[in-house]
Amino acid sequence: MTSVYDDEEKANLLESQSIPLAVTPKELPILSLVASFSYGFASLAMVFLNKAVLQQYSHSMTLLTLQQAATAFLIYFGGKLGMISIRSMDLKTSKRLLPLSLFYNANVAFALASLKGINVPMYIALKRLTPLTVLLAGFFYGKARPSPKVTFSVMLVGLGVIIAAAGDFSFDPLGYAMALTSVLFQTAYLVLVEKSGADDGLSSTELMLFNSVLSLPFLAVYIIGTGELSFSVPELLDKMVSWNFTLMVVLSLIMGIVLNFTMFLCTIVNSALTTTIVGVLKGVGSTILGFLLLGGVEVHALNVTGLVINTLGGISYSFVKYNEKAKKKALRLSTLPPSSKHLS
Repeated sequence: MTSVYDDEEKANLLESQSIPLAVTPKELPILSLVASFSYGFASLAMVFLNKAVLQQYSHSMTLLTLQQAATAFLIYFGGKLGMISIRSMDLKTSKRLLPLSLFYNANVAFALASLKGINVPMYIALKRLTPLTVLLAGFFYGKARPSPKVTFSVMLVGLGVIIAAAGDFSFDPLGYAMALTSVLFQTAYLVLVEKSGADDGLSSTELMLFNSVLSLPFLAVYIIGTGELSFSVPELLDKMVSWNFTLMVVLSLIMGIVLNFTMFLCTIVNSALTTTIVGVLKGVGSTILGFLLLGGVEVHALNVTGLVINTLGGISYSFVKYNEKAKKKALRLSTLPPSSKHLS
């Protein structure tokens, strides 16, 4: 399961939340290291687990349905045990979140479908196009123009994708189309969140729960209506005689929650810069490991050059956005009365 937000958008949400941490100052560096490693590992594992499962089991919509059902069950069960705090789901909140849920699930559905046809490095490169499409969408709804550095970074990402695609010997038109469609739905989701504020007042865990519950009826109708359910479930049961496959499926079902928790912990115990760096290293690591694991990647100089340019654009974008947020925060603090600054 992919996360509701890309790393940056999700980290922004989590920065505003709090979690009680019973640690002493001496323990904090250890916790910081563990949190950073756990978040980076979970981020890396999610894409590769989905790719590994889909290499053996091609029914991506059934997999998505199972992931959403597992997410809803585990969060609800955790709430009943008092492990997490979640509010009751009401009609008003459901109506507010329904459009977001539809866009989110369309994003994930096309992303999973694309993983069946394209290799991991190209998948990551294509998903990095989201800031570029968000930037372009901003011109149509009157959003403030991005800085030249942001514009340069996202254009670098786009240039890298074009060069990498030209050298992709395993080019799959359908896989590329699915990935790009996923980017468009993710862009629509992010723009809708920004314009409507529909997620205001909800924790990231509540968003995951409500999204899962709202999406399940639509996913069930799809896999039943298309006939996928009639052969995807028997095939899944047949393949689960393999312990390796069963373990991969189970891990893919819970990885969304694991990623959510590890990012939460990383954001709380570390600075925004540390979380940004971990996200950057995760992106670089995913690209490198994509060449080494799971197969399906034919190395070509043009493809590698494009992926390097794309990755550099992603790194540049992350740090430019971090610096811009830091400057805005410093400016905001400078306008506060001295007695209020320690509360920010």
